[in-house]
Amino acid sequence: MFEHFETEAIRIQTKRTGEKEHSTPLFLTSSFVFDDAEHARALFAEEVTGNQYTRFSNPNTTELIEKLCALENTEDGIATASGMSAVFTSIFGLVKSGDHIVSARAIFGSTHQIFANILPRFGVTTTYVDIDKPQDWETAIKENTKIVYIETPSNPGLDIVDLEWVSALCKKKKAILIVDNCFCSPYIQRPADFGADIVIHSATKYLDGQGRVIAGVILGKKEYIQPIRYMARNTGPSLSPMNAWIISKSLETLAVRMDRHAENAMKLATFLQESNDVEFVRYPFLPNDPGYAIAKKQMRSGGGIVSFVIKGGVERAKKFLDALKWFSLTANLGDTRTTVTHPTTTTHSKLTEQERLAVGILPGLIRISVGLEHIDDIISEVKQALANSK
Repeated sequence: MFEHFETEAIRIQTKRTGEKEHSTPLFLTSSFVFDDAEHARALFAEEVTGNQYTRFSNPNTTELIEKLCALENTEDGIATASGMSAVFTSIFGLVKSGDHIVSARAIFGSTHQIFANILPRFGVTTTYVDIDKPQDWETAIKENTKIVYIETPSNPGLDIVDLEWVSALCKKKKAILIVDNCFCSPYIQRPADFGADIVIHSATKYLDGQGRVIAGVILGKKEYIQPIRYMARNTGPSLSPMNAWIISKSLETLAVRMDRHAENAMKLATFLQESNDVEFVRYPFLPNDPGYAIAKKQMRSGGGIVSFVIKGGVERAKKFLDALKWFSLTANLGDTRTTVTHPTTTTHSKLTEQERLAVGILPGLIRISVGLEHIDDIISEVKQALANSK
């Protein structure tokens, strides 16, 4: 509708009601009334469009999805109750017993639990491949491979997958490509532009951006969203109208927030790279980062996450976190406030040590979601925690 991202994020909204409101109202209702018996029949027969029940649709969730489809350049989508429900529903809406999944090894801990411990109960198997070994990907894809699943950048190691390359491989092998775009948001990266079939988000993160709500979204091609929507409608991982309204309003500031997140993160990553207390730093837009060339091709900026390995392993990492005075110690990310976590003992603690090491989660790895505070204050806080954790 509009030429620029920022305008679409602000101006796409629900049709104005007779009250002439400027801001989209909240539609806090569990159900909707029908004009007559024939209208009810036609709605349930899907011969006409409209709202029936908020588990199926609601003007607030509809606005959110219409806006995100425009921002991600996708055809259709649904909103879900959490990021993990988006992961689960997108997969279960597409697979059946006997199907196979190929996944990048570097993925979020709970997603790994789905692949390793839940899907096998239903006869669906997963093969993991390493991001830095593209020659293994084609071998891993079998005749019964239904889905190829990736995060880029990955959580928390910030590994970068070449979207253009993996999309071409999936088309060649007739596999559906699902991309978790949570760390970037559509402002920084649009996987569909590079051939992704499905794009998912934990909207809890940057799409909300203020740590207020839990939500997820699934966006993509109509042919794949249709069976996913069927699964969602009949299993019920629906997003509340209130949370949909909050996220839709938050999207109005997404561009300006992501610009500041990335600006601060780049400066922090540069500072950490020069510290004698740090073994190495991962940030996609650092020129010496392994994923730099690909990141520059498919990302607008490096995003707001910086990961680094502190010298001294787990014990030094714990001392560093305990020395922080005002950063928030929490597993969440994408907040206006800087948040810090130690993946080995929190978000990825359910993985074995071997599994963590295989994806670069070393004992001393610390993930910082760089907030919108003044960069001088952020660097000062990190500097003192490094000094006081020796």
